[in-house]
Amino acid sequence: MEKILVINPGSTSTKIALFEGNTEIWKESITHAREDLAPFETVTDQQDFRTALVREAMARHGVKESDLSCVAARGGPIAPLRSGAYRVNEKMVDVIRTNPQDNHASLLGALIAYQMAQSVGIPAYIYDAVSVDELDEICHITGMPTMRRVGQGHHLNMRAAALKYCRDTGRDYYNSTLLVAHLGGGISTSLQMNGRIRDMSNDEDGPFAPERAGVLPMVRFMQMCYKHTQKEVYRKLKGNAGLVAWFGTSDSREVEKMIAEGNETARLVYEAMAYNVSKALAKLTPMCKGKVDQIILTGGIAYSEYFTGMIISQVDWIAPVTVIPGENEMQALADGALRVLRGEETAHVME
Repeated sequence: MEKILVINPGSTSTKIALFEGNTEIWKESITHAREDLAPFETVTDQQDFRTALVREAMARHGVKESDLSCVAARGGPIAPLRSGAYRVNEKMVDVIRTNPQDNHASLLGALIAYQMAQSVGIPAYIYDAVSVDELDEICHITGMPTMRRVGQGHHLNMRAAALKYCRDTGRDYYNSTLLVAHLGGGISTSLQMNGRIRDMSNDEDGPFAPERAGVLPMVRFMQMCYKHTQKEVYRKLKGNAGLVAWFGTSDSREVEKMIAEGNETARLVYEAMAYNVSKALAKLTPMCKGKVDQIILTGGIAYSEYFTGMIISQVDWIAPVTVIPGENEMQALADGALRVLRGEETAHVME
């Protein structure tokens, strides 16, 4: 049975898991104190530090690199990529170190996986990276020639949910038109047509979310920028916006508790967040002329029947809605790598 080590780095943790085939054998989340990360000037400088901790965790579970069939990692904002698997190579490592799209901890996934895989001569893969960009060219165009829309978003979980829906219902993913919303700390929506992400929205031009501002009135945003540094503005948009800005929490369950206790502001803002998700889904329908086979809601907030119920009531005129809750990134990475190992899918290669 194939043994797959899955690695998913975040800003203050590195999640790892061992899979045998599709079955998770064990998992662990390695927490990184901010003072431990402080000495590193860039995210990629943390590679050796985090790799050593991953190896220590493997040793505790009695696993060596030589036991593995491959290493699968979350793919960060590397460069515009196609959906599916990529085999990590020297070209990808060079791009991550010299010219990534953003400085995000998820970039470490490919670096750690490659370092470990190279030591024993096995492949390392990323799957459905944050920077998957298969948008039609018309979707990239804006009113400013120097400013293009990009396809960054929660592609790993959105495609995993779409593939699961098709697998469970016997539908051919590559002959389907699906609208998918990932509902988490950030919110993304995508239109997946015939196996390709043709259009999407993310936290730059889509709904506000528990931690993200989403699309904002342009002139008022510009006026705010003059009062703050670039770093301050970035923190306002990502991490300190959305439900955090309104209520001091990113936990939607806390907001629902406020609503149950009669907080009318909480009710209105929560309804507005759901309404913005519905608008983002509806905005994607011109590409497919409104012909959608299924709408899928996934992510952590999809566990809330209250929140998904609001969205369903606003979009079920487009297509039937299926809820697949949870952020199943570790399973999705293992499943993607397994398809490659079994010859069911061919990994792309950066050149």
